[in-house]
Amino acid sequence: MALDTILVALGQDDDHESLLDTALETAGPSDATVVLGVGHPEDDYEAALDDFEGDATPDELAARSATIRSLTDRLADAGIEYEIRGGVGDTGETFVSIADAVGADLLYIHGQARSPTGKALFGDTAQSVLLNATCPVTFVRQ
Repeated sequence: MALDTILVALGQDDDHESLLDTALETAGPSDATVVLGVGHPEDDYEAALDDFEGDATPDELAARSATIRSLTDRLADAGIEYEIRGGVGDTGETFVSIADAVGADLLYIHGQARSPTGKALFGDTAQSVLLNATCPVTFVRQ
């Protein structure tokens, strides 16, 4: 299986650096393009738009993030091609949609151990992605 496109799903509370480290181990040798996917919950997106005093697409909003700029600097330094994609709505659905849109061959996502009760009460983005993605998913435990 050739790896041309790897999606790194970046949630709000993830350890982005370690997730990117894991993705770089695969992207470098396979010469894959890394897509940094950012999920914006609806309320957060609307609040962020207010901060920018205007309209911005989810992709543009994601690219303006200091965290994303730091990650893209690392990718550029490593000679890895990259794209930035953002989406608005349920984070798990957003990551699955981005993966489908870019034709991801592999998706990396962070997560943490939760009890079944915790998943039922609070939801679980990683579980949603694992169950619904159309490409292989690598779960990286926080």
